[in-house]
Amino acid sequence: QVQLVESGGGWVQAGGSLRLSCVGSGSGFRSDTMNWYRQTPGKSREIIAQINRINSTYYRDPVKGRFTISRANEKNTVYLQMNDLKPEDTGVYYCNAMGIWGQGTQVTVAS
Repeated sequence: QVQLVESGGGWVQAGGSLRLSCVGSGSGFRSDTMNWYRQTPGKSREIIAQINRINSTYYRDPVKGRFTISRANEKNTVYLQMNDLKPEDTGVYYCNAMGIWGQGTQVTVAS
């Protein structure tokens, strides 16, 4: 059974940084395209970053220039480096691949 497990969330003051990790496991896991979504209070879940098998990336406009998605294929892991965090980045961050969702990790940015 394929599983995704996120880690790295927490509390940080505005302007700070966090790095999220997502590890995939289970037979059949293939990390061709991996995504980070977030759900902020009062909004639906939305994709914020994506990386494909040739390391092409996509970022949603609000995080461009501040967030960086990367991957370590040998570890079945995708990362999200988040810099210059803002209060509006507060929310639950989810890893997604192969139609599977992780459990989410909370990020709270204090002003």
